[in-house]
Formats: sequence, structure tokens, C-alpha cells
Amino acid sequence: MQLQYCFETMNKSCEKNNWSNTIRIPMYVFMASTILATMVGNLAVIISIAHFKQLHTPTNYLILSMATVDFLLGCLVMPYSMVRSVENCWYFGEIFCKIHTGTDIMLSTASIFHLSFISVDRYYAVCDPLRYKERINLYTVLTMIIASWVLPAIFAFGMIFLELNIKGSEEYFYNEVSCVGGCFVFFSETSGIVASMLSFFVPGFVMICIYGKIYIIARRQARSIKDSANQIQIHIDLDGNQQVYRSRERKAAKTLGTIMGVFLICWSPFFFSTATGPFVNYVIPPIVIDAFVWVGYLNSTFNPMVYAFFYMWFRRALKMILFGKVFKFDSSRTILYYE
Repeated sequence: MQLQYCFETMNKSCEKNNWSNTIRIPMYVFMASTILATMVGNLAVIISIAHFKQLHTPTNYLILSMATVDFLLGCLVMPYSMVRSVENCWYFGEIFCKIHTGTDIMLSTASIFHLSFISVDRYYAVCDPLRYKERINLYTVLTMIIASWVLPAIFAFGMIFLELNIKGSEEYFYNEVSCVGGCFVFFSETSGIVASMLSFFVPGFVMICIYGKIYIIARRQARSIKDSANQIQIHIDLDGNQQVYRSRERKAAKTLGTIMGVFLICWSPFFFSTATGPFVNYVIPPIVIDAFVWVGYLNSTFNPMVYAFFYMWFRRALKMILFGKVFKFDSSRTILYYE
């Protein structure tokens, strides 16, 4: 089969994928469906939390911000990545390539930053409930949200526009990787380690430790409640609200722990390959790296599904959105769950 190039009239043009329509069409269908599901699912989360006053809580503000990250990834990043993945060509210009790559890294990093702060929120809710409202107040949550957006933005755009991601491997990049009509997410040995540690490994390790601590405390509380119930039945009646509260907080921690687990599973292949690829002479084929990127994108698709599976309030809110009940007068005061 004759080779095709992204720009036939230009020297050193990237090679275009010569896949037949039997491969290209299913790829476009799968990726477009993923994009649509990501946008619709996260938009439903955004509308639910923004509309219903009962959902205006510190944890839900963090979830709202994270859903916004995932929604933006779906509408600003994934469509262009789809064309690049199927065609192996970039038709949108060199400057926009840098903007796209920076936005991609920023939003992916912002997701795990949000998850890190959510784990801190859950730690205080489960392990120190008496001081939870004092420690996790509106000011604290706003600080977490701002940090989750600003720090990844500075890191991502600074690295891409200053070309720190190729520093130390410039000769290899320009001779072996760079071509006209390409837009590659490339990391040198140093930048690959720094990016993987900052965006994935360090915050991921911190989250695992925090949720491990939450699990231990929650088990201890459950045993304590069970022992108290066995010894003094009246105690259950007098302290029922507190037990229900603890049970709800443990369930929330379990749910958000599941979300964290999905994130780690989805993004592990990409970040492991990013960290190790430069040290093994980039033997991992670009098509495999690209597949890892899309596995990572699926995390943003799965998050709303986790909410729908675990949270009754989200299922009720989603039903009201689908049937247009949110447009009714005073629908924002609807009780979606009982304390």
C-alpha cells in the first residue's frame, strides 16, 4: 500500500494512517460516543449540584469542580485528539497544538488534584466529624478548588510553551519524532519523571494512604457501634442520628474511594509509559501510547457512572433533569435525600 502523508506538498511531512474504513469508522464511532458520554454525564453532575440547594455542600463543590474539569476535557481536548488518533495528523496549526497539549496535561493533572483534596475532605468527615465543619469550610474548599486549577495550569502550560518537556532530548525529538503535521505528547527523561511524579505518583500515593487510614477508622467505628448496640439497646435509640451520619459518611468515603480507584486504573498505563519510555529508548510504539491516552480519557467518562451507581441523590436529580422538572418553580428546594 502506498504511503500517504498529512501534507503531500511539504518536506518531512508526517505519515498518514493508511487504515481502511472498516477500521477508521469504528474508531470514530467509539471515540465520538466516548466524547458524547463524557460531556452529557458530567454536565448532568454539574446541573444537579448547581441547581439543587440541598447539594450545596463542601464535598459536592469539589465534585462540581471536578465534573467541570472532566466536561472541559470532553469538549475542548478529546475531539481534536480523536482526529489526531485516527488520522495520525494534526491539521490545526503548531500554536494550537501547544495549547491543546497544555490543556490536556492541565485538565488531566487537575483531576487528580481534585481527587487528592476530596480524599482530605473525606478524611476529616469520617475520622474527625466533630471538627469537620470547622476545618472544611467554604474558604477552605475554595482554596482547594483554586489550587486544583491554577497549579496544574502553571505546570502544564509552562512546561509546553517553554519546551521543558523535550529539554535534554532535543536532538532525538527533532530528528526522530518531529514532523510537519504532527502533534506529539513527548517527554524527555527528566520531564517524564517530573510530570509523572507531580501529576500521578505522588498524589496517588498520598490518596492511597489517606483512604487506607479512612478504611481503618471506619472499620473501628463500625465495631464500636456494633459493640454498643449489643451492650445497650437504648443507646441506639438515643444516638441513632449520629450512627446514621457515620454510616453515610463511610459510604461517601467508599464511593469516592471507588472514583479514585477508577482514576488510578485508567491513568496508570499512560504515566508508567511516560516515566519509563525515555529510559528504554522509546520502544513503546506511538499507537500504544495513544491508546493509553484514551484509556486515561475514559476516567472522565466513568466518573458520572460511579455517581449514578452509588448516589441516590444523583439518580433522583438525573430523573428530574431528564423529565424537565428542574424548570418548575422552586424545584431547586426539592429534597433529594433525608438526613
